[in-house]
Amino acid sequence: MQHETIEKNINLMAVLIVLVVSFAGIIEIVPLMTQKEVREPAPGIKPYTPLQQAGFDIYVREGCSNCHSQMIRPFRSEVERYGPYSVAGESVYDRPFQWGSKRTGPDLARVGGRYSDDWHRVHLMNPRNLVPESNMPGYPWLLENSLDPKLMETKIKALQMLGHPYSDDVFATIEKDFADKTEMDALIIYLQHKGTNLTGRTRND
Repeated sequence: MQHETIEKNINLMAVLIVLVVSFAGIIEIVPLMTQKEVREPAPGIKPYTPLQQAGFDIYVREGCSNCHSQMIRPFRSEVERYGPYSVAGESVYDRPFQWGSKRTGPDLARVGGRYSDDWHRVHLMNPRNLVPESNMPGYPWLLENSLDPKLMETKIKALQMLGHPYSDDVFATIEKDFADKTEMDALIIYLQHKGTNLTGRTRND
């Protein structure tokens, strides 16, 4: 009788579904919030430089995570292909984090240093110039778009408020560093940084 009552009352069923999902979410999420490995940076992980942060913001804006994850799973096939599996402490300064399961393209958690800057530039202009079978779109407009140092100053101040350990000295170099850089430069700088600052781990970890 109880099941019949619930099944015939859509409002009651909706309320019960929300309660169950909320309770399950709390059970799943709250314990993680107390774990050091989730809240503190892994060894070697530091906040992005302003140029790296600009590249990260462009990566998010252009929806790169729709096809590329940044989460290497702890399986032999993944580690052999991409490098050490991902840990939560790598992403404490990523807002929003780029973990996920979508892989139309390869995982980019360890892409830093695997290709030259020129390779990335050609690939971003037209991926099929390097990978004929690629279905990735090109991003030629990034080469024409300049960076906004004032916007980054505002962004860094906001990140400071959220707990990112930037010193005020960082503001002194933003305008100079951004002067001759395009959005494509910043995105490449970000990609070349990915996975290069995680210390103390190897492919066998």
